[in-house]
Amino acid sequence: MLDSALLMVGRKHCAAALFAAVVVIGGGAVRADEPVALSITLKDHQFDPAELHAPPGKQLAIRIKNLNTIVSEFESSDLHFEKIVPAGSEATVYVRPQQPGRYNFFDDFHHETQGFLVVP
Repeated sequence: MLDSALLMVGRKHCAAALFAAVVVIGGGAVRADEPVALSITLKDHQFDPAELHAPPGKQLAIRIKNLNTIVSEFESSDLHFEKIVPAGSEATVYVRPQQPGRYNFFDDFHHETQGFLVVP
């Protein structure tokens, strides 16, 4: 009876250790719901890079840094976001998971400033 009780406790600890080993990769915890981080800079009315790439089906966190001397509005009708970014500041927009495609974004205050998110 005692042996089977010890065996059950051992199995529970083994299962917990295995779960912990699967969750921790490279010293940090990995969460399935963490967004994919992307960065873009806006300078001289140009996006750098002009094309971002992201995996399908993952939430995105796009950090935009405005190096212009005037305010910009980072916007996308395709991706359903808009964010005012003051001169010399940065902001982050969160984008829901996307299917494969090519999605336009732009500076709403300067429509010639265009870029794309590509999801393969």
